[in-house]
Amino acid sequence: MPEQYETETAAGAAEPRLVIENCAVATVDAHDTEYATGHVVVRGDRIEAIGPGPAPGRPGGPVRRIDGTGQLVTPGLINTHHHFYQWLTRGLATEHHLFDWLVALYPVWARIDEPMVRAAAEGSLATMALGGVTTAADHHYVHPRGAGDLTGAIVGTAREIGVRLTLARGSMDRGAADGGLPPDFAVESLDGALAATEEAIDRHHDPAPGAMTRIAVAPCSPFSVSTELMREGAALARRKGVRLHTHGSETVEEERFCHERFGMGPTDYFAETGWLGDDVWLAHCVHLNGADIAAYARTGTGVAHCPSSNARLAAGIAPVPELLAAGVPVGLGVDGTASNETGELHTELRNALLVGRLGGRRATALTTRQALRLGTYGGARVLGRQTETGSLEPGKLADLVLWRLDTLAHSSIADPVAALVLGAPAPVTLSLVGGRPVVEDGRLVTVDEAAIARATRAEAGRLAGLADAD
Repeated sequence: MPEQYETETAAGAAEPRLVIENCAVATVDAHDTEYATGHVVVRGDRIEAIGPGPAPGRPGGPVRRIDGTGQLVTPGLINTHHHFYQWLTRGLATEHHLFDWLVALYPVWARIDEPMVRAAAEGSLATMALGGVTTAADHHYVHPRGAGDLTGAIVGTAREIGVRLTLARGSMDRGAADGGLPPDFAVESLDGALAATEEAIDRHHDPAPGAMTRIAVAPCSPFSVSTELMREGAALARRKGVRLHTHGSETVEEERFCHERFGMGPTDYFAETGWLGDDVWLAHCVHLNGADIAAYARTGTGVAHCPSSNARLAAGIAPVPELLAAGVPVGLGVDGTASNETGELHTELRNALLVGRLGGRRATALTTRQALRLGTYGGARVLGRQTETGSLEPGKLADLVLWRLDTLAHSSIADPVAALVLGAPAPVTLSLVGGRPVVEDGRLVTVDEAAIARATRAEAGRLAGLADAD
């Protein structure tokens, strides 16, 4: 290990402590408390202390000390919307709007199976972890017949890598024969989707504090599922006590579809089917008017903002400053890597700020601190975990990241938060999830990165071969 790491052993409490000191600290607490030079003490899976200057005293028991000089510690990043399986189809359909993009890619996605999904989850989670993500939400809605245990593959991969997971068990029951976009053999029946979703909750959802795995009910979108699946999915989620997730108001085409098919816009349709509430978060939410924003704020409905994907698919600019001003919970999302090929969340801090300022006289529409809050506490709030994670406070889970800002790329930016948000991607010195290292010195410590790269290349090639054979 580098010389900044030092291990002490002393008599006393057996539970080990980790002391990070001499670093800048951005707590992202309710007061946005920051220390130019401070410390964080981790004991077990929790933050024990945080404050300015060096850590006080010499705690007993096993202690590991890290000299954070030239670095910044923040809460771990929280990704509120992703499609892990899309790792296998990056770089395709690069000049398409959403509906054309879906039409181009659904025939490929309809061929995924369990080994492919496992490899794609490995690639997605490993990339996010290397970029400071400690909690990720995956919206998986493609379940081809005979594909195997896709849910189990995703949950098992997250457990192996060591990142917290909210798996939004998605579904589609409107195939091409019913006017939908996906092939018919890639969708489920209404009863089959509901039964499989309930099984996923019963097998994998952990409601306990500090849980590594949570399940949400997540029909794909208003244009790929029936109204019955929306209504009954909402009822299932509330009966089981889990959260609800879907896509909403992503494109003008979706707005037009909802008016033509349901006689109302997406927000009114969500209200009609039980999909507004403080247990709901919706992805994208680009095309919202004042009444829509007021409805989200009134009901506590959360938003997963995906600026890179929105730009990649030319969907538009989400009204994030207006959502925040109204009090709507907003977090950041990578979205699938078929529409955001970088696959990591740090880029979204920067792009959320830059995209939010587009237009006349919007230089203060989003600040660097607001961007960091979107990627940390905002994401925790959207996923219903704000009492456990999303900020650095004593008693909260030790989900945190130590970022190197002493590099050439950051050398002349005095403000560490501005350096993190606006500067080049900062290397990760250390990433902890529940006090357990996942990344050290820019390398994953839980899995073999090279093996993951080989597996994802192989499975992407196999998927492309199956698609070409058709």
